[in-house]
Amino acid sequence: QVQLVESGGGLVQSGGSLRLSCAASGRTFRIYAMGWFRQAPGKEREFVANINWSGELTSYADSVKGRFTISRDNAKNTVHLQMNSLKPEDTATYYCAAGRMGGRSGDEYVFWGQGTQVTVSS
Repeated sequence: QVQLVESGGGLVQSGGSLRLSCAASGRTFRIYAMGWFRQAPGKEREFVANINWSGELTSYADSVKGRFTISRDNAKNTVHLQMNSLKPEDTATYYCAAGRMGGRSGDEYVFWGQGTQVTVSS
């Protein structure tokens, strides 16, 4: 069992940066791939980024590639999402998730956090 708690969301102007964190409980955190997803009002949840158990492999949605960076610290049971050059279209609730396979589909993740709101003003 893994419990996930996101933090770091907030209101930022277009072009600004935010760093989201996801703190995980449980000794098995290091065996899980981690993902970040987001959901804007009236839209479906979408994949943002993921990272494998060791941190060696990452992938990003095309919409955030080159602006967002996912990382993890298995010693501290945390995963981060550094978001730079934010745009109004990045406004959404951001969720971290843990799964054994860690693909781009939310169905591949078993544990989810409650989400943190990111609002980017123009």
